Amino acid sequence: MRHQYHPLGFEGSRIAQGFWRLNEWNLTPTETLSFIEACLDLGVTTFDHADIYGGYQCEALFGDALKQKPALRDKMEIITKCGILLPSENRPDIQVHRYEYSAEHILASVDKSLANLQCEYIDTLLLHRPSPLMDVDEVAQAFDLLFTLGKVKHFGVSNFTTHQFDLLQSRLDAPLIINQVELSPLALQHFEDGTLDHVQQHAVTPMAWSPFAGGDLFSSCNEKSIRVQAVLKDLSGKYNCSMDQLVVAWLLRHPAGICPVMGSGKINRLVSAVEAISISLSDDDWFQIWVSSQGKPVP
Repeated sequence: MRHQYHPLGFEGSRIAQGFWRLNEWNLTPTETLSFIEACLDLGVTTFDHADIYGGYQCEALFGDALKQKPALRDKMEIITKCGILLPSENRPDIQVHRYEYSAEHILASVDKSLANLQCEYIDTLLLHRPSPLMDVDEVAQAFDLLFTLGKVKHFGVSNFTTHQFDLLQSRLDAPLIINQVELSPLALQHFEDGTLDHVQQHAVTPMAWSPFAGGDLFSSCNEKSIRVQAVLKDLSGKYNCSMDQLVVAWLLRHPAGICPVMGSGKINRLVSAVEAISISLSDDDWFQIWVSSQGKPVP
């Protein structure tokens, strides 16, 4: 008898909070807990992690905070990722930066994440990056066991092409519900390569990592960034909002239902992103930002 997976896809918040730099925020567990509670109060309930973040430290820092008030677990959706082996002083056993998707590694990685996060299940597990050596049948075996054991509720991927996504999905009973990719006004490749068409076709949620292009959107001095900055500055006056809010609104405007992942440890930055949900960007203004990035009119 086949296992019955929940028919609904991603049911997280419209904005997600990422914790890939949590170890750099220099917060105590109590301060981290206060930040988590502030996120939840804003309606941001989706928290994005990966086993490697912060040199394998960030999940445990989050878990140290969560254990102070474990009842909060039921109010959030925890996403984490596995599959990248990253040499680190915290993992002296790893010699080569590479990918690993054996069933043994996936299962061990999930167990480690659960211990670090101090919770009993992961809402969504993502494969962090595609590997040329990924055996999709072995991945499917691991996913099936994780679901059966109640350790993972949903599955997804990150940085997968449409073909890689379809190959993995072809072996799974569970629907892949997320593809997390780089999306910003400076990173248009996934708007054009079929990724956002593909997620709409299959009712998959695209999550946008680095929605501000790692800060380059506001600080870089190359021609492309300067063009985009000029348009954002002009439109921010029209909409009476900040430039970063315009970028969030621009991503949210896309019909694929993009979920931007915020990375700052400053709660005011998250407040700003949440406020951007109410900005109704016109098609004209959306295309002004698009054209400024392309550096040429649409065909």
